[in-house]
Amino acid sequence: MADIQSLFDHNREWAAQIEREDPGFFGRLAQQQEPEYLWIGCSDSRVPANQITGLMPGEVFVHRNVANVVLQTDLNCMSVVDFAIHKLGVRHVIVCGHYGCGGVQAALDDSADGAVGHWLSSIREVRQQHKDELAELDDEAAARRLCELNVVHQVRSLCRSSAMKDAWADDRELKVHAWIYGIEDGLLRSLQEPIAATPED
Repeated sequence: MADIQSLFDHNREWAAQIEREDPGFFGRLAQQQEPEYLWIGCSDSRVPANQITGLMPGEVFVHRNVANVVLQTDLNCMSVVDFAIHKLGVRHVIVCGHYGCGGVQAALDDSADGAVGHWLSSIREVRQQHKDELAELDDEAAARRLCELNVVHQVRSLCRSSAMKDAWADDRELKVHAWIYGIEDGLLRSLQEPIAATPED
């Protein structure tokens, strides 16, 4: 296992490489950030937004939490969404889950308690809403399907937030995407067509 000093060593190597490839990069980056994308994803260490999308620092604004939950009562998440839309002017908001999500699995089998158990309550609601569909699947398939259903549910929650509705009311070109990432193959997949207006239902 790497020690803490190795993190500083890797950082210096990374910064030097970036500067060699793009002289003045960090100087420009320090002046402003103008990302086109807001990424709302899982805290899982295997799902780093910049790396799996091939984006550089400054190109994606990121919010992560356990199981990529979007609650309108979560001041942290809603502040990120509001800042990204109204201050940074992002044009795409991506909610990205991933297969093999421990949070989704815990919601599926009721294995979490304490703060995490409380946090996952909205995913347990999704599980309950789709219990008949999930019951027809084997354990692995059910877990994968709940990962997908969770992303779609969180996108719906996001679309009903005041920041999103206000932006669309102002005719902002702003799209919301529901994606899922396969840790087993490194590929992103879209789960539905992008949403560009407040949902009717």
